[in-house]
Amino acid sequence: MPNLDHIDDTVLALLLLGLHNGDRVWKGMDWDAMERLHEKGLITNPVGTAKSVAFTPEGRKRAEELFDALFGDDAPGDGPAEK
Repeated sequence: MPNLDHIDDTVLALLLLGLHNGDRVWKGMDWDAMERLHEKGLITNPVGTAKSVAFTPEGRKRAEELFDALFGDDAPGDGPAEK
């Protein structure tokens, strides 16, 4: 069984890649994960015709922290591939 919290953390971090117009992000991620992020208070409601949602202040901060931890310069696996 997948760890949904880890999936949600990764989706939240990846939402930063679609950041535009302040705190708005494109909502082209898994719908179940988007709903869970909304229920956790990290993004606005993804249901509707708008093609984007907004980070809450807490969600934006958490997304930046997660993105740095998962994909930043000091992220695990960063650097030359081991042979």
